[in-house]
Amino acid sequence: MTSPRRTDVRLTHPEWSKNASIYQINTRQFTAEGTFAAAAGHLPRLAALGVRILWLMPVHEIGELNRKGALGSPYAVKDYYSVNPEFGTLADLRAFVDAAHDLGMYVILDWVANHTAWDNPLTETHPEWYARDWKGGLQPSPWWDWDDIVDLDYDAQGVRPYMTDAMSYWVREVDVDGFRCDVAGFVPTHFWEEVRAELERIKPVFMLAEWEARDLHDAAFDMTYAWSWNLAMHQIALGHADVDALRVYYAWNEKAFQDDGMRMLFVTNHDMNAWEGTEFEKFGDGVEAAIVLSAVSDGMVLVYNGQEAGNDRRLDFFDRDPIEWREHPMGELYRRLIALKSANQALWNGHWGGRMVEVRTDAPSRVIAFVRRAGSHAVFAVLNLSAEAITAVLTDGPFAGSWDDIDGGDVAFSEGASVELPAWGYRVLVQGPTS
Repeated sequence: MTSPRRTDVRLTHPEWSKNASIYQINTRQFTAEGTFAAAAGHLPRLAALGVRILWLMPVHEIGELNRKGALGSPYAVKDYYSVNPEFGTLADLRAFVDAAHDLGMYVILDWVANHTAWDNPLTETHPEWYARDWKGGLQPSPWWDWDDIVDLDYDAQGVRPYMTDAMSYWVREVDVDGFRCDVAGFVPTHFWEEVRAELERIKPVFMLAEWEARDLHDAAFDMTYAWSWNLAMHQIALGHADVDALRVYYAWNEKAFQDDGMRMLFVTNHDMNAWEGTEFEKFGDGVEAAIVLSAVSDGMVLVYNGQEAGNDRRLDFFDRDPIEWREHPMGELYRRLIALKSANQALWNGHWGGRMVEVRTDAPSRVIAFVRRAGSHAVFAVLNLSAEAITAVLTDGPFAGSWDDIDGGDVAFSEGASVELPAWGYRVLVQGPTS
């Protein structure tokens, strides 16, 4: 069964996103050189991993006033039309985008519309474009420790046309394929809708919002963050919640998101890795189960650079701290899951994929199970999200029939069948292609 689509949605996803997975590149830490040219050398490897969308963290020149660390945060933008010389030149970025396109991948840029660096020239040429604190001074985003940036005011005349023109420049001149928009909910939704319409006049684009809200999918964003999925899975891994925490997320996803929007599912990203801990710290023995669930649930799986190498370090955010690349079982796990998602339509994104239908068991607090089906393709996932082995009896749901296990072999299920699962174990069963 495919997902229902709300009739008032005014957005069309690019065709190439239908079975895509996304990969985040922190250019500063991605290679020993920390440059676009060096990152381009990894593109064949990323193509082999199977990811389709490459998300580059902000590429712009970084402010120096009130800078954090030696190199500063890439989210403190000094000039929206510039390229950070730390990473290379505009020609280097164009070459990276062209090389990705040649390999069938697409590139989106991280865009910071809510705020700028303190020494962005706009603070001098257009001081009226900025929000003010109670004393009338430039204002960092309230309640956060973002002291290296100051907020723009989207009620000020001129801000929206400037930002729209700047975003259009990168699509038109560098041929990027869309944007990941930082703290998108801090910026008015109708601005994003206006931007999306302007960008679509240049080429079809893909837009990802760092936010979690239904209305963003109407006419602005293809995909939003599944923060609450990550939080629920983290609480389960800590032993502070059971599987009902995920059922709350999936119920919300089913009812509140009948909008053909995509959710980005992730176990880590640049923020979490830097401030909260690696996925191994956050999920412990449940990390592999969390990754599998992120790949087979309704949503698009994110790989943060280094996960495929089993990176177990918190990468420094404001200074150089290159990833140590190595062969690791995590890389093969992601490759197999992404290949399955790409080939089996049940796992495709948005309206192209199959809706999640719960399979009930006799251990609902510990086991989550569901079937996704699209035409003759189907995936049946059963996961034990607890630290104890279990034999779960399947009591209700569309699981009957013959299935191929992605780990090898085949199995037939009928009513009352059971599944043996070790602690944090899982079974992923398939009808149709696996790669």
